[in-house]
Amino acid sequence: MRYRLSAIAVALSLGPWLTAAEDESSRLTAFFRAYLDEEFRLRPFEATQLGDHRFDDQLDDLSPEAQARWLELQRRTLRQLPEQVNYHRLPRPDQIDFEIFAHHLRRNIWLAENTRRFQEDPRVYNEYISDSIFLLLTQSTQPKAVTIRNCVARMARIPAVVAAARVNLRQPPRVFVETALRQNRGAIAFYQSGIFEVAGETPQLSDLAEPARQLVPVLKDYQEFLEKELLPQATGNWRLGKEKFERKLELELDAGLTADEVLREAEAEASRVERDMYVIARQLWGTTFPKRPLPPDDPEGRSETIRQVLAALARDHGRVEDLIADARATVANLKRFITQADILRLPEPDRCRVIEMPEFQRGNAMAYLNPAPPLDPKAESIYAISPPPREWDARRVTSFLEEYNRHMLPILTIHEAYPGHYVQLEYSNRHPSLIRRVLASGVFAEGWAVYTEQMMLDQGYGRGDLALRLHQLKFYLRAVLNAILDHHMHCTTMSDDEAYRLLTQRGFQSDGEATAKIVRAKQSSCQLSTYFVGRTAFYRLRQQMQRALGDRFDLGRYHEAVLDHGTVPVKYLPELVADRLKRPR
Repeated sequence: MRYRLSAIAVALSLGPWLTAAEDESSRLTAFFRAYLDEEFRLRPFEATQLGDHRFDDQLDDLSPEAQARWLELQRRTLRQLPEQVNYHRLPRPDQIDFEIFAHHLRRNIWLAENTRRFQEDPRVYNEYISDSIFLLLTQSTQPKAVTIRNCVARMARIPAVVAAARVNLRQPPRVFVETALRQNRGAIAFYQSGIFEVAGETPQLSDLAEPARQLVPVLKDYQEFLEKELLPQATGNWRLGKEKFERKLELELDAGLTADEVLREAEAEASRVERDMYVIARQLWGTTFPKRPLPPDDPEGRSETIRQVLAALARDHGRVEDLIADARATVANLKRFITQADILRLPEPDRCRVIEMPEFQRGNAMAYLNPAPPLDPKAESIYAISPPPREWDARRVTSFLEEYNRHMLPILTIHEAYPGHYVQLEYSNRHPSLIRRVLASGVFAEGWAVYTEQMMLDQGYGRGDLALRLHQLKFYLRAVLNAILDHHMHCTTMSDDEAYRLLTQRGFQSDGEATAKIVRAKQSSCQLSTYFVGRTAFYRLRQQMQRALGDRFDLGRYHEAVLDHGTVPVKYLPELVADRLKRPR
């Protein structure tokens, strides 16, 4: 005879298990909170970056002894985690949180033991010198008077940061020092005048005036140290080396892929994208060059076809002084399309502000999205766009504008803001898990942003404009080549000239873009691979889910299901999204 338990009986039978699971979940959250509290006391700037304002008037002790205490905290926490929390008693979502936390600790320990950022990278100190104040003024939701008071207190600690840099830095790679020099010049300008504009105050009346005035000579002395003492001894090797690169990439990606597998997939994808670009360029040839014959259909001719069409389209660009206004207009167009096409539901209220990138932050990328911090999610998100540096001549400025022309700016804005980084990270900040909000996966964030570039055009943004599609493919090819460049720069003896040819000849990048990317590859090992690996994961997941659901597949619902779980490592997405799609939108 078959018996069926009543709903009450089932609930009673599961009651003790549910209580135990809830207790274990609460224990995990409490343990993570205790870790954050100790981490933030040791590293106040990290607390500010994540939106915890209890330590906004302080800055990190950057001495070797303090750094040893940071490492000991990571080791002790990793050791205690399985002692304090029973993984097997957690429900599956919290098991994922446990795994994310443990991986974060292992990654931090490896980086501390195998890299020497505070000894070899002066750019680290620029973050404390400038960003620690800029973030308070632009993203804190504390009352303005409190923020100004915290800035004054923190500025008084910056000379100690400069002193630590003088003591700690030894034989860094030259490229790191050259970037730090440019950024520190920007920091001097920031404290001379920019800080008052950002704070919305006048130098004559602001409480920031005297601390800023006192900081300027400190930073000028530091500039002299960087130029005259550190630069001459900047003989360090920026290459990570194959063994360290492979391990670091594994830790950064957390995607179950090896460095060689990433390289193989990227090489194959680059060839596919090149073929697609040629098909589009060939369609545009006749209207772009109506009296000229199409180049021969061989490798050299196909590359030349793409190059000439891109060069002609690049002449349709805006002016430097209109760059921010153009970006804002693009944002408005994208938001209208996303709503009309039901790509997903946009965050309300909209907290994204488009700004000109401050000079002290320039030198690594054309644009960035500085999201509202997860522990202060009602703060503004900043979409910053970098004009060409003031010292560039007219030729370089023109090259810059041609690279970021009227066809490329929408693709960049899709990636950084709508529905890319800004939208995704706003969704992430809503997730109830503290661990997922704080320990975000860069592969997820970059992968989603790259995925949206093609997806938006596939759904009709741009109304089938072939010039826009060609630039989307060019932008995506940049992401693919990022992974190839990342691997070869750190695992082989690839020279700057070889890297330049890869980016300009195979990737159709401008001189300025390629030169800046080579510098970035030297300074950010493994980060450049996150774009391609993440996009590949999102693209494959979309195909799998759409094929499985058939006519029941709804794109807006699917996108929201993808974003509903926080910025998790992409290896968890198949199970999480499949489960979410079982429930109503």
